[in-house]
Amino acid sequence: MLVAFSVSPLGEAEGVAEAVAEAVRVVRESGLPCETNAMFTLVEGEWDEVMAVVKRATEVVQASAPRVSLVVKADIRPGHQNQLRSKVDRVEELLRPGGGG
Repeated sequence: MLVAFSVSPLGEAEGVAEAVAEAVRVVRESGLPCETNAMFTLVEGEWDEVMAVVKRATEVVQASAPRVSLVVKADIRPGHQNQLRSKVDRVEELLRPGGGG
């Protein structure tokens, strides 16, 4: 499964970068394939391991805030791996000159 999620503290007077960094640290330390961009962190793996990482990342943020916002989007496709890269690679191939489309 491939999950894109965003977790952020609410009710904080200051910026959210420190809490978000702690959540991203949890994801990276999990050892699962992952990627972080300006809006989401993507993580790939089996259902139980991915959802456990999302839960731990949320709990880390929750420890520093009275309220937490969590947005999750999942692509559940049994039997497929390395979708974190291969989905992007397929689109990039089509965008190359002579790549089709």
